[in-house]
Amino acid sequence: MRRTIAALILLLAATHAHATFSIVARDPRTGELGVAVASRFFSVGSVVPYASSSAGAVATQANANVTYGPRGLELFARGATAEEVLKVLLRGDPNASSRQVGLVGRDGTSGSYTGPDCIPWAGGRSGPNYAVQGNILTGEAVVIAMEKAFLETKGTLARRMWAAMVAGDAAGGDSRGRQSASLLVVKEAAGYNGGNDRAIDIRVDDHAEPFKELGRLLDYAEMNYAWNEGWTAFTQKRFAEALVAQERAAILGAAVPEVIYDLAVIRLAAGKRDEALEALERAVKMNPKLKTQAQRDKDLDALREDARFRKFIE
Repeated sequence: MRRTIAALILLLAATHAHATFSIVARDPRTGELGVAVASRFFSVGSVVPYASSSAGAVATQANANVTYGPRGLELFARGATAEEVLKVLLRGDPNASSRQVGLVGRDGTSGSYTGPDCIPWAGGRSGPNYAVQGNILTGEAVVIAMEKAFLETKGTLARRMWAAMVAGDAAGGDSRGRQSASLLVVKEAAGYNGGNDRAIDIRVDDHAEPFKELGRLLDYAEMNYAWNEGWTAFTQKRFAEALVAQERAAILGAAVPEVIYDLAVIRLAAGKRDEALEALERAVKMNPKLKTQAQRDKDLDALREDARFRKFIE
């Protein structure tokens, strides 16, 4: 009878616990910081990830204490190391034994803590510029696979974190199944029009295949990241930098006519007139409604007298 009651208590605790696995990471080359997370829990991205380009990144989970996010970032911003941040957060928390947290500072220091009362399997691994952790997992193999994938994958920080999450899921993931996932990347002035640091912020709140859906969104988000970099640099008249970023966006978003249209604008500003006309003609063929915009767009005024321009916008 006692075993039955104990098993029931554990089951009820697991039902209400915030099971998840996550990676918190930094790219020392670009200065990007990020968090990727997944769980059999609705809208995990609204609870776990916190990041600031001027401070660090934090994932708070298990019996999540959501104050760990902003408090951790504040401590990082003051110059604390990951070890110091962890000590401060846990020291004043009467329920620290049920918390799990991973964090990385902008200096690359990292840490992962799993309280003894977290529901097994629970634990984490960390190293310079990363921390992986999870609770209510199928086993330790999940975080081992995540760490290996992150360290061995090439490419952007977002892609490396994505690879870690996919590897963790393939190794067993959350023992209760799948429901939601999220990926956040921050970088100084990488947000819309350079106004904040939100480079990539994508969430799948409730989906039968959250990893597949997050991957689809990431394809678009990386294009949008480059597109935003290009347009921000263009508005600041840094045309050479704008062109590099927008050409990258056009490769990632070759099927998105608005990306190709802005490529035409930026090519023209960078002195590449013929290439601008080529991109504009391509964009208008993909979406004829862009003709109206081109007819009125002051950024294309240098083409007004060009017969080729008039031909494909009429």
